[in-house]
Amino acid sequence: MNSTGDLNGPDLNPTAVLVIVGPTAVGKSAVAVAVASQLGGEIIALDSRQIYRFMPIGTDQPEKKGQGRIPHHLYGIREPDKSISSGEYARLVEQKINVIFQKGNHPILCGGSGLYFKAVTEGLFEGSTSDPTIRQRLKEDLKEKGADALLRKLMKIDPEYARIVHPNNHKRLLRALEIHEITGIPPSEHFKKQKGKSSLYRFFSAYLRASIEHLEGWIGERTRKMIEAGWVDEVKSLLKLGYSGLAHPMDSLGYRQIMDYLEGKVDFDEMVTLINIETRQYARKQLKWFDRERVDIRIDVFDKNRIELSTEKIVEKFTRFILT
Repeated sequence: MNSTGDLNGPDLNPTAVLVIVGPTAVGKSAVAVAVASQLGGEIIALDSRQIYRFMPIGTDQPEKKGQGRIPHHLYGIREPDKSISSGEYARLVEQKINVIFQKGNHPILCGGSGLYFKAVTEGLFEGSTSDPTIRQRLKEDLKEKGADALLRKLMKIDPEYARIVHPNNHKRLLRALEIHEITGIPPSEHFKKQKGKSSLYRFFSAYLRASIEHLEGWIGERTRKMIEAGWVDEVKSLLKLGYSGLAHPMDSLGYRQIMDYLEGKVDFDEMVTLINIETRQYARKQLKWFDRERVDIRIDVFDKNRIELSTEKIVEKFTRFILT
């Protein structure tokens, strides 16, 4: 019996880590909780925005009252003006994995960040360094020329990687150009070389996938619920705390549109429409990313409310994986 009180979970293998990934709004969090309940697991966020404080609604962090007896880690722990690299995130995840194994429970990673997924499961590429001078110059280029101009530059350098970088994800865009300037090698080539450099853990990846047609409906429904839950007031509070649009996570999906609404640049209906459009664009990029990844199990989700079907498949396959 493990510390969560589960009597039926598989015997613990202190190297096997379950990773649940997929596009936004596909229902990853609910499935992760259901799987954790059966396995005796604890959930670790694998998300580039859910790590930030004061942003639970807009980043769709699991509600504390809804987490029940399942511990959650790396949600809402970092100040919004403190950026985090994929390397630092990977190290935080590894620390949490170790702690969870020591408690006798199963670590379950859950999120939609393809870059963090790679950093955690495959390790960082050699020479993954940063140059403050180059970074500052690129930031100035971004301010003067705009994100579209920098994305076109990345397209010439690395069209493969540029196709999955959203122009509003300034951090990833700048980092890709910085990597190329430092190493002279396109980011996508680094990612290919880093395969096989993972840690001592054995990762089992479950990819929850849905058609963009299904996701569009679920995205619209989720946006409505998030706004009803107080998303606009959340942005107001962040602005009052001094976190302007220049703070890294404030360029997250929806926050920019809500700030435009608060400034009178768009009306309420336009704001909602723009949030849904940008979220759908992001979901398409996530699908493109994970469709190319080598995963252990792919589950096509047709009704995200029937989480028991996905849960059953993941538990069955992961149990077999643990015993091999």
